[in-house]
Amino acid sequence: MADDPTTRFTNPYRRLRDAIGKVILGQTGLVDDLLVAAFARGHVLVEGAPGLGKTRLVRAFADATDLSFGRVQFTPDLMPADVTGTTVFREEGGARRFEFQPGPVFHNVLLADEINRATPKTQSALLESMQERAVTVSGERHELPEPFMVLATQNPIEMEGTYPLPEAQLDRFLFKLKIDRPDGPTLRRVLEATTGEEGEVPRGVVSRDEVLMLQRLLRAVPVASAALDYVVRVVDATHEHPLVRLGASPRGAQSMVLAAKGFALAAGRPHVELDDLRRAAMPALRHRLLLSFEAEVEGAEADQVIAEVLETVAGVRRR
Repeated sequence: MADDPTTRFTNPYRRLRDAIGKVILGQTGLVDDLLVAAFARGHVLVEGAPGLGKTRLVRAFADATDLSFGRVQFTPDLMPADVTGTTVFREEGGARRFEFQPGPVFHNVLLADEINRATPKTQSALLESMQERAVTVSGERHELPEPFMVLATQNPIEMEGTYPLPEAQLDRFLFKLKIDRPDGPTLRRVLEATTGEEGEVPRGVVSRDEVLMLQRLLRAVPVASAALDYVVRVVDATHEHPLVRLGASPRGAQSMVLAAKGFALAAGRPHVELDDLRRAAMPALRHRLLLSFEAEVEGAEADQVIAEVLETVAGVRRR
């Protein structure tokens, strides 16, 4: 039925996923995660080695959704005003006045490229915009356009000249996604697609108004009480794990629920199931755990901890 909320979501969602999939080859799961985060009104941190298509993924999303796109190349000398904008003094026709000059944050999609290369002071300039979708400059508050999302990239290999993102900023990312290197067949497809005649990037597959509609539809998905209890148990278990110094925050629990709604709708279901929550757990929680010193000694990572938590909470015993 045309008025069915599930159909209203899945049709444009699949159009958008297929369009981006023509540019980002062999990364269907990654594209799904990015779209779900976007329609949950969340921000995304994308981590991967150089040359894996992080920037291309963000650009393809902006083009296919017909949203305005801004990019900031984060460097150590970048200042907060270079991101948010600043107040400038103008003189026209004998009249003198101060005028706000918007920065690149005033776009629907902001690519914060190599965000961990900027100083903590500049990184913190994004905190207000990510949480409140507004910036305050010279005591005046300026609303950001809707929809608004920050898609940040970082390279996990090069640590020299980088500044780790503070926990407060990491917590504002709904998802942290990891891009792995492609396998042999996928790499061959990439070579065929990118070393010949340059193909056209799909543009305007989904309009801005449709993006806003998809965000509203996602929020309206009901979640059973038992599902919420499961999320609470998962988050509590991250605090109790012996290798965790600080577990997931309440915002992590919110991210799990919102993302699970998106995964349910993307699968054509009007309700959240356990598998939706389990799929959302890894990208929603991996950047919200502070591991203990023992974990560093053992070489344990957040993904391993979350996998163990999911097995424990679900009652699945390891063989």
